[in-house]
Amino acid sequence: MDHRHSSHAVENPQPTSPDDEHVVHSHGQHAGHSVAMFKNRFWLSLALAVPVVYFSPMFGHLLGYEPPVFPGSQWIPPVLGTVIFFYGGQPFLKGGLNELKTRKPGMMLLIAMAITVAFTASWATTLGIGGFDLDFWWELALLVVIMLLGHWLEMRALGSAQGALDALAALLPDEAERITESGTETVPVSELRTGDTILVRSGARMPADGTVIEGQAEFDESMITGESRTVLRSTGDPVVAGTVATDNSLRVQVTAIGEDTALAGIQRLVAEAQASSSRAQALADRAAAFLFYFAAGTGVLTFIAWTLLGSVSDAVERTVTVLVIACPHALGLAIPLVIAISTERAARAGVLIKDRMALERMRTVDVVLFDKTGTLTKGQPELKDVAAVDSGGEDGLLALAAAAESDSEHPVARAIVAAARERGLPIPQAGGFTSLTGRGVRATVGGRTVQVGGPALLRELGVAEPANLAAATAAWRNRGAAVLHVVDGTTVLGAVSLEDAVRPESRQAVAALQHRGVKVAMVTGDAGQVAQAVAEDLNIDEVFAEVLPADKDKKVAELQARGLSVAMVGDGVNDSPALARAEVGIAIGGGTDVAMESAGVVLAGDDPRAVLSMVDLSRASYRKMWQNLVWATGYNIIAVPLAAGVLAFAGIVLSPAAGAVLMSASTIVVALNAQLLRRLKLNPAAVG
Repeated sequence: MDHRHSSHAVENPQPTSPDDEHVVHSHGQHAGHSVAMFKNRFWLSLALAVPVVYFSPMFGHLLGYEPPVFPGSQWIPPVLGTVIFFYGGQPFLKGGLNELKTRKPGMMLLIAMAITVAFTASWATTLGIGGFDLDFWWELALLVVIMLLGHWLEMRALGSAQGALDALAALLPDEAERITESGTETVPVSELRTGDTILVRSGARMPADGTVIEGQAEFDESMITGESRTVLRSTGDPVVAGTVATDNSLRVQVTAIGEDTALAGIQRLVAEAQASSSRAQALADRAAAFLFYFAAGTGVLTFIAWTLLGSVSDAVERTVTVLVIACPHALGLAIPLVIAISTERAARAGVLIKDRMALERMRTVDVVLFDKTGTLTKGQPELKDVAAVDSGGEDGLLALAAAAESDSEHPVARAIVAAARERGLPIPQAGGFTSLTGRGVRATVGGRTVQVGGPALLRELGVAEPANLAAATAAWRNRGAAVLHVVDGTTVLGAVSLEDAVRPESRQAVAALQHRGVKVAMVTGDAGQVAQAVAEDLNIDEVFAEVLPADKDKKVAELQARGLSVAMVGDGVNDSPALARAEVGIAIGGGTDVAMESAGVVLAGDDPRAVLSMVDLSRASYRKMWQNLVWATGYNIIAVPLAAGVLAFAGIVLSPAAGAVLMSASTIVVALNAQLLRRLKLNPAAVG
């Protein structure tokens, strides 16, 4: 088959990244933790918490039952509670210590403070030290279990930066054919050296950067450049690691290996961009920081006030109660529950949310930057115009071109044949099909030698384009269309134009985003006239054309430098640094593994209107997050002062048991409020 204008991307090998359960996070409060770790600790802690709660005298008193009594039964809560504290609470204790060292208090320190105070006070009560009645074993157990559940749910929504780098590395073959004096030898890519000569066979992927020294082939470079057409590379031309020789074998001299290749440069861009975007602080962490300072300050004031009133015992009890209930279960579940329900609702609408921050940020996006090829367009050619030298002969010309192309599997050929069939044209039988690399095709149709190809074909035949055809083809070229001529022998019969087809859904997506006050921009590696034609068709606000991979990343940074929050939508390797750099990276599901790994959001289909679902979901879920946080922190703002005894003069004192019950009630309210998100309808086909 011929490969003059290939628009398809060669299927990429699957990345060898670890599964989501065992991804170890390297940033934020979950640094060094995996999803599986939180899950395992949750289930074991839950199993241990059941007897702790059941045998707790305080919990039994609350529910009006007497826990069974037998030799050693009184040690069940403290022994199992201690295991829960050290095993289930270990991530929070370590995380809290790290937050304390960096002087950035957040959720981890708030949880660590609460469970440490509860642990210490409960052992004091169990051992009869000080005569305190501060049996918080059941509260300690429930707090650890609920917080583990919350972090487990939260981490399931987080993406892994390493996955993108693994997928990029998977683009390179494991072995290469190195040419020696005695022939060829298969060697690991790691053994290649600059100056080596390698054989790259048809359909093979380049293992390193190099220069062609013998042969020529059409290269699919879409995963690197974003350009939808294949590019002819011949002697003296550079070729890049990760690209594919689609139709011929050739010999290449290696010029760069490993970290020096263009693909490695893209890897570095992805890593740098992901590192920079991971520094944002989550909404729940900000609330936790506030509550930590609030609780710590209130605790100190409580102890001082009650001590000055002459009651050290009351000072200790009031302070411990304040510090324990300052970490509400509701806060630990407020964000994770919303994220869990949001991701489930999104998944049903074909939107996979991998990064919780992407969910929060989407509501603040000022501009959505779409990659053109394969995102706003189908990424494959479509017949647009037909012009015949003889007036009125367009149908016959198209039928003749379709006959010549009928034996070709090239996307251009399929587009021409499909257009002829859609028009109901009879396609003549053809024989003697020949692919003319870099020029076109030749076939015998009804005894005539028919050739279909671009400018290179006319130059080879030494024929000129007829004057009455030139005006039409010039207009096509001005808007960036590919022009193919149909030639009978040495006579030009006419021409056809092919363009990357714009998705019908793209117009709705652009209009709906603009209706929501979001600007729409487009970036592409294609020529300026191609980009401008698509932009005018879709009424796009801003266009960046002829942009190289590194520059796509820079275009995102340029928009951000203007003070704009950017969502990037793309589908190729060349988009991955920009996807990672943007506040929100959205990968089209039909794209490459790298694009999906680099993005915080993946659209399962190729409908750009799904971006609207993400916008609506983000705004709705953010409202729920705030409602839950207001409830959780509001409970604290009221309960903590009462626990501190500010109304003790009026006979109103919040006991430890009552504080724990109110904390549980707060959790129920938050859980029910989060469930209301299930009423949100996400239907890309119904955008407006």
